[in-house]
Amino acid sequence: MASLLDMRRRIKSVKNTQQITKAMKMVAAAKLKRAQDRVTAARPYAVKMSEVLGGLSAKLANDFTHPLLNERGDSKYLIVLVSADKGLCGGFNANLMKAAQNFIAGHEGRGISMVPVGRKARDFFRRRHMTFVEEYVGLTGSGQASVSDAREISEKIISTFVEDESIDKVFLIFTEFKTVISQDVRVEQLLPIPDTAEESGDAAEAEYIYEQPPTEIFGKLLPKQVETQVFRAMLESVASEQGARMTAMDSASKNAGELIDSLTLNMNRIRQADITREIIEVVSGAAAL
Repeated sequence: MASLLDMRRRIKSVKNTQQITKAMKMVAAAKLKRAQDRVTAARPYAVKMSEVLGGLSAKLANDFTHPLLNERGDSKYLIVLVSADKGLCGGFNANLMKAAQNFIAGHEGRGISMVPVGRKARDFFRRRHMTFVEEYVGLTGSGQASVSDAREISEKIISTFVEDESIDKVFLIFTEFKTVISQDVRVEQLLPIPDTAEESGDAAEAEYIYEQPPTEIFGKLLPKQVETQVFRAMLESVASEQGARMTAMDSASKNAGELIDSLTLNMNRIRQADITREIIEVVSGAAAL
């Protein structure tokens, strides 16, 4: 049986851990509010831009061509996996890795390479000898995602897709923020930019007047579309990570409280047993005299 001193040490250790988890929960809550505001502001723009450009590009497919629109084969993929740089956020990273592995297993026989965005994705697939085109770590460690980072990543993706004609499709895997306790892993085709004419019927049916040739306009807008989707994925990932961490730290704090109560009860039992034993020893000694 553990001694009274051992129990006190364990209780103190758990209380210190509980203080850390409570502090991490408060920090995650503060970061979540900022990240959630940025996601709420950026999501409608990114979704509508995807709908409009996807619908218009399909409508004008016979009038012009662009490397980011041209359909290729279906034999080699490039995956852009957006994960966290840190752990202690519940099943956030594990769910992402599982989704990426399921995607790879579901497309067995195809050549697959990766652009990991986040230390967890890089470390996980490095141990599994995945081919990396480029890797990006430390971009979201402060709980923020910047446009400049998204632009750098999108430019690398576009240049790789355009220069390496063996890459047929580029997929973006990230976690979409729903609520604090709910996040969904999404797998979306990034390149070639998918045809969304059926989904965005209004955009496809509308008539537009072009002051410049469509080739020139879309030549600037399509790379911007890729950058916008990458930036949105990073924002969604940051918000989801902070929400998952806040939930995980809240659960950890509650579990620590329950453990402290249980240890305190055991400590009191040990102390009571020690007091009872000492009384018995005193009484026995007095009786012997």
